[in-house]
Amino acid sequence: MSALEVVEKGRALSFSFEDLMRYHGPGSPGGVAHAFKVMERAFGLLAADGPLERREITVATAFGGPGARDGFELVTRAVTGERYVLDPELARSERGTTLERFVFRVGYRGRSVTLAVREGFVTDEFIALARMERDAEEEARLDLLKQEMAERVMAGPAAAVYDATLDC
Repeated sequence: MSALEVVEKGRALSFSFEDLMRYHGPGSPGGVAHAFKVMERAFGLLAADGPLERREITVATAFGGPGARDGFELVTRAVTGERYVLDPELARSERGTTLERFVFRVGYRGRSVTLAVREGFVTDEFIALARMERDAEEEARLDLLKQEMAERVMAGPAAAVYDATLDC
């Protein structure tokens, strides 16, 4: 999918990955890529009759990254609409430190889908660097890892990046 499609007040809206990056800025391209793929996967599973109504979409996640938050906000307006929740209870510790927080629940009109990132898209090195105090060299390395992760995530179909389970 080259764009995420939603509807607001009968008007179709379309958002590309580049749109999400322009809104967020250069800080967290990996998080933006994850948000894009989560929405791509979830919208396809929750949309029965075409694009979802933008302001009826809810998002809960254990992942606190600003790139993901901004991606969801641009497309769904869930942050300003108080339909975006950071929920540590969604973390799946059995998946290990690297993957445990990359869990998202997207809801729409009484239905929801829970998505968990598949192995190979988030690296141990990325998580270790992201969770520590960094010097300039480590910060530069983290920036590179963020970009590499964004490229990995965006390279394939959403179903290859995220497992999905319909909750209801």
